[in-house]
Amino acid sequence: MNKLTHDILVIIIVAAVTMLTRFLPFLLFPGNRKIPKPITFLSRVLPCSVMGMLVIYCLKDISLLSAPYGIPEFLSIALVAGTYIWKRNTLLSILLGTVCYMLLIQFVFV
Repeated sequence: MNKLTHDILVIIIVAAVTMLTRFLPFLLFPGNRKIPKPITFLSRVLPCSVMGMLVIYCLKDISLLSAPYGIPEFLSIALVAGTYIWKRNTLLSILLGTVCYMLLIQFVFV
């Protein structure tokens, strides 16, 4: 199999799996069917759980004993939390925190 054929097959498979994951909930739970309680529970708790795991993953390699002592990370976290409390806008908070972190590690804590 040459590279072009392989690449086309990969694209087709990725597209098919993506479509399946998008359409499957609507096929399993059409508008007239009641959603089971475990699924409703998961839809409530999973977003917060995933965000918590991402925060832990992003902070796991911080060394508080060597420069920059986690300062860029903690300043960015404070900005995210403060922006969210102030504006109640998740996207804005994450965007500002990411920009802050990138600027700090590129220009301040080199």
